[in-house]
Amino acid sequence: MPLVNTKEMFAKAYEGGYAIGAFNVNNMEIIQGITEAAKELNAPVILQVSAGARKYANHTYLTKLVEAAIIETDLPIALHLDHGDSFELCKACIDGGFSSVMIDGSHYSYEENVALTKKVVDYAHKYNVTVEGELGRLAGIEDAVNVSAEDSCYTNPAEVQDFVERTGVDSLAIAIGTSHGAYKFKPGQKPQLRFDILQEVSERLPGFPIVLHGASSVIPEFVEIINQYGGKMPDAIGIPEEMLRKAATMAVCKINIDSDLRLAMTAAIRKYMAENPSHFDPRQYLAPARAAIKGMVAHKIVDVLGCNGKA
Repeated sequence: MPLVNTKEMFAKAYEGGYAIGAFNVNNMEIIQGITEAAKELNAPVILQVSAGARKYANHTYLTKLVEAAIIETDLPIALHLDHGDSFELCKACIDGGFSSVMIDGSHYSYEENVALTKKVVDYAHKYNVTVEGELGRLAGIEDAVNVSAEDSCYTNPAEVQDFVERTGVDSLAIAIGTSHGAYKFKPGQKPQLRFDILQEVSERLPGFPIVLHGASSVIPEFVEIINQYGGKMPDAIGIPEEMLRKAATMAVCKINIDSDLRLAMTAAIRKYMAENPSHFDPRQYLAPARAAIKGMVAHKIVDVLGCNGKA
């Protein structure tokens, strides 16, 4: 099976009341852990690459690893650019075999965002590549994305129909209270997603797939393991998984997960190295890291996304 774009998988997700996991990838073990879980649960999956990951691991290496995952799993897999910040970057990924790209023009004015997004859409659609746009700005830090709380803003539902019609995007990332990175909320601060905004957006765009960024839950067991074995992570609260599951039953068809992958991998490696300080074979500590990612992804697929059995 070749790479697929997100068009058909989102149509099925919207109709079925579930979401597809979009997991950020940086190396072989992360890709293996994600796709092994998806294969066992017969779940469609989106493997997404940030500009930072592409720079770190090299475009060719990443695309070939994803090709290997398709051969091993025979699953519908989309290869997606996460937070593309320029037409040139999106074009390079489209030309280089990606099946989906995101153009994030949310830091520009509304009209500049429209113009940039439409330019990417016009190019991508010539090659059957789907495009995700963004309205509203999420706070937080993740790779090259760095938005202060003061500069963040909720999506204005009154703009979504005009934006989608003028740009031709295939999906839309909106800001309803999620946040990039692991340090989303301070202890005592109650996370709250603006389901009223999501509901209004879905009414203005019936049947149209919506995307949530910054949706890791900062799973406490991984934070505890990291701290137990020499880490000093401050207390952090992620997005409650029951809120994400509710969003997945509404218009949200794609939920992005990155920080939970990093936490799972780091916790497993820290634990292994603390218990086996004389070991130096990377295979010995990367194997449990891969297993931790697989277990975490399986949990997300079943208990949060609801896309098991939907491949």
